Amino acid sequence: MKLERVELFIVRLPLIYALEQFILPELLKADLASADDVDRKLAWIREHRMAKATVEMAVWDLFATRANKPLAALLGGTRDRILCGVAIGIQPSIEVLMETIRRELEGGYQRVKLKIKPGLEVEIAEATRKAFPSLAFMLDANSAYTLKDVGLFKRIDPTKPTMIEQPLAHDDLVDHAALQRQITTPVCLDESIHTSEDARKAIEIGATRVINIKAGRVGGLASAKRVHDACAARDIPVWCGGMLEMGIGRAHNVHLASLPNFRVPGDVSASARYFETEIIGEPFTVEKDGTMRVPTKPGIGVTVLEEVIRKIATEHKEIRPT
Repeated sequence: MKLERVELFIVRLPLIYALEQFILPELLKADLASADDVDRKLAWIREHRMAKATVEMAVWDLFATRANKPLAALLGGTRDRILCGVAIGIQPSIEVLMETIRRELEGGYQRVKLKIKPGLEVEIAEATRKAFPSLAFMLDANSAYTLKDVGLFKRIDPTKPTMIEQPLAHDDLVDHAALQRQITTPVCLDESIHTSEDARKAIEIGATRVINIKAGRVGGLASAKRVHDACAARDIPVWCGGMLEMGIGRAHNVHLASLPNFRVPGDVSASARYFETEIIGEPFTVEKDGTMRVPTKPGIGVTVLEEVIRKIATEHKEIRPT
């Protein structure tokens, strides 16, 4: 069959639509007394957590700047440096993976996260432990498995990874609890956790021993703090996940990771790992000891290069109160 015609229907992304139609109109008519007010004002809007976080995190920056404090201080952060880890995707071969790990360790990273997929998980775990006997490494399954694969996870246990992230479906806490009862490797939840209540339920049924917090995934910094606090109250460590953020998002992650219960090195790595062009004037770097400095200037503490943003943006729009 030969195609004669292709018709495209261009629609607005759900995130942009939610911002323009609901989130921004709601906030522009509000009188905000604190950054926490954004979370409360938007509570009636279901889901759309990424869209909410886009604005909510900017407001936190604004309030911290006006208070002449670094964002970390406004959030309740206690560290001036955070622990850094690095994520490594599936590589062409085990040999290439080992070399990639070696190169990242030379860069100072304290923890390595390795992506796995069915058929490669045991080989990756065993090869990594053999090549790096003392390495703190974790495995990220991205929901690629089911409870029927418990035998594979039992074979991984002897390699002693620090955790296995999101091994099963994002909406299945019950099976995660069943898996955790049968293996010694701690189960870490990522996509399963959107609220502090999700965290509480997961912990109480034994579905997790570690939780990954991504501010965007949970709807912003106020929600991220609540998840952090719920875990801290139950002695469950958390770490800061990453989603390929550029400088502004990365700065928010660094400040968030300064909170006391972020006890595990997160996915906050150097800016240069991903981007040739940054949108901030002070790209983030990793120190030789595997840490990253928390900015001390007001707000997120970095210089936003608006001219660069305008150059790479595909659309610009200004919205005012009606």
